[in-house]
Amino acid sequence: MIRLLPTVILAFVLCARLLAAGAAALPFVSPIIGEHMVLQRDKPNRVWGWTTPGAEVRVEIAGITAKAVAAADGRWQAEFNPPPAGGPYVLKIDGPQSVEFADILVGDVWLCSGQSNMEYGLARTLDGEAVVKTATHPSIRLFRVSTKSAYGAAAVPPGQWQQCTPETIGGFSAVAFYFGRKINAETGVPVGLIQAAVGGTPAETWMDPETLRRMPDFTAALTEIDRLKTRGGEQYGNYISHWYDEFDRGQKEGWGNETFADSAWKSTTLKTSFADLGVPETPAVIWLRREVDLPDPLPAGGAKILLGVVEKMDTVFINGRWIGASSWVENPRAYAIGADVLRPGKNVVAIRVLKTKVDGGFTTPAAELKLALGDGSAVALEGAWKAAVSVDARAPHPLPLGYENYPTMPSVLFQGMIRPLVPLALTGALWYQGEANQFKPQVYRALLTAMIADWRAAFGQGDFPFYIASLPLYMTRRTEPGAFDGWTRIREAQAQTAQTVPHAGIAITVDTGEAGDIHPKLKQPVGERLALLALKNVHGRAVVSAGPTFAQLEQLPGALRIHFSGTEGGLVVQGEKLAEFSVAGADRKWHWAEARIEGDTVVVSAPAVAAPVAVRYAWQSNPQATLFNGAGLPAAPFRSDDW
Repeated sequence: MIRLLPTVILAFVLCARLLAAGAAALPFVSPIIGEHMVLQRDKPNRVWGWTTPGAEVRVEIAGITAKAVAAADGRWQAEFNPPPAGGPYVLKIDGPQSVEFADILVGDVWLCSGQSNMEYGLARTLDGEAVVKTATHPSIRLFRVSTKSAYGAAAVPPGQWQQCTPETIGGFSAVAFYFGRKINAETGVPVGLIQAAVGGTPAETWMDPETLRRMPDFTAALTEIDRLKTRGGEQYGNYISHWYDEFDRGQKEGWGNETFADSAWKSTTLKTSFADLGVPETPAVIWLRREVDLPDPLPAGGAKILLGVVEKMDTVFINGRWIGASSWVENPRAYAIGADVLRPGKNVVAIRVLKTKVDGGFTTPAAELKLALGDGSAVALEGAWKAAVSVDARAPHPLPLGYENYPTMPSVLFQGMIRPLVPLALTGALWYQGEANQFKPQVYRALLTAMIADWRAAFGQGDFPFYIASLPLYMTRRTEPGAFDGWTRIREAQAQTAQTVPHAGIAITVDTGEAGDIHPKLKQPVGERLALLALKNVHGRAVVSAGPTFAQLEQLPGALRIHFSGTEGGLVVQGEKLAEFSVAGADRKWHWAEARIEGDTVVVSAPAVAAPVAVRYAWQSNPQATLFNGAGLPAAPFRSDDW
């Protein structure tokens, strides 16, 4: 519970003054400090907030006290060494306001970040609903940082601490949960999990802008962010939303509103709209509108609007209500319609479409474009529409730097979601990301290395542990060896970062994943393998935390012998045979190899390669992971060459 003490009357007076001064947005205590939280054991902890400049604030927990004086900007910060691990304790903070936070534990705090596979909720995973029902863990606490983009350093982290219960864990990160559950079960130490993850985000969104200013690739983006910050308004964290604000006449004039008069618009169809409007080749934004008649009564069950694949971005309104939007071209649109949106009889559908290519717009066959009702019936959407051009974006009209409609700008999530957590005491960080950087994998190692340095510098607690989830298998399996792809290069960059950055580690997951789904539902091995790293390196447990890892290559007549580290329990084959090794000679032509285990080594050869000089293992986005150690951990994909 949070109990306001008798000085609450004074607090109300002060709050009124702060409102008058425009400072009401800054709370007396940062939300990252609160009931049900976990304080970090065995290192100084800091608590902070905002109050009247010059005011004294006193902090007390289990007889341990600390004091702070608010600076000229009103920010106060107190530091103290925590009581022993365990609890619960009561944290008292007294000054111009007085509050008590009950149910405080002392243990290990982990920052769990990345993109959608870190964000992926437990209830959606394999067997997740069953796990949720039994997920009552009093010593595991959860804090989910709500998505927040910022063009300068934000101060207040949006979110609150919660106990881990079936009611709170379903939408929380499955990877973080499985990590925390294993740590807590093995050690008995309370675990605080802070989820700060946003789907689709590249590494640079989580980096300090001052670091990125030293990288020429981000000059244009940072210049645009500075311009938008000066211009004011909503801080979307993406370029396209600002571009619409500046140039989309339809947005400004309410073309998505139910009552908008479109009688003067041109008649068209979804598939021919851009050509009919005179913009078949140029980038353009058009709006389309039509009425759809629905039965009375409406069928029970959830309804969806299905638009297929759209190039480049669409935004859908029904009866004036925003339904969905996407800029992921490869993803067929299937937007759920809220229960209170549709009605019997006339319904107005409005769609905004941004096209950037000659063959852009609606690319799926017309018969598949429909409004699907809850009983399985459907209303075809191809047919008579009204349409108008909102933005003809041909040169020299400026186009946005990017088309994603979610936070992808460099630095905006570091500023909005990481900065506000500083200087909370942590054990370390977990990182599951890389998918969004696969199209520029050559810079990922530098980005990830610099990002880790940014976080460590920001929190000011030295080189705290930083553990990386390597990417799982994904996409169609190649039948020929040797070719590079971005997914494989990201895995390599992750592994190189773990090997070269102090106190970093990596959990190999190449034996998990789904070829056709970038969001695999099997998350338990990912979280638990990350936990093995913490158990070994933080808790000093005698556990095996890595699978076979390439160490060195030995030349044999007509063959190569591969030496590994991480062979505890011996080398083990999972599957029908040992695969997926390839070898090349001096000509750099790759051939699938025959492989056999000899002790703690693997010998590889190929009839077509008389004198092999290089070897690769699991070197594609969707390889066969067949080599494990006796502890059941998979071998890390590797290559011995630097070609």
